[in-house]
Amino acid sequence: MKRLKELREERKWSQTELSMRSGVSQAFISDLEAGEKQPTLTTLTKLAKAFGVSVSELIGETPPKKE
Repeated sequence: MKRLKELREERKWSQTELSMRSGVSQAFISDLEAGEKQPTLTTLTKLAKAFGVSVSELIGETPPKKE
């Protein structure tokens, strides 16, 4: 998931940091970023909540909100 990595890097978070904030394992985050695994809706929700964005924004369906 390209957008996942973009959001994580924008915040200067490591995969471990995102894992701690979301409750999703670091290994699974790595696999998602590499395109090796597909997330469930539950996983997407956890990741979106950690970033403070919607699931649709996380998966790139809607443009990022401008602050």
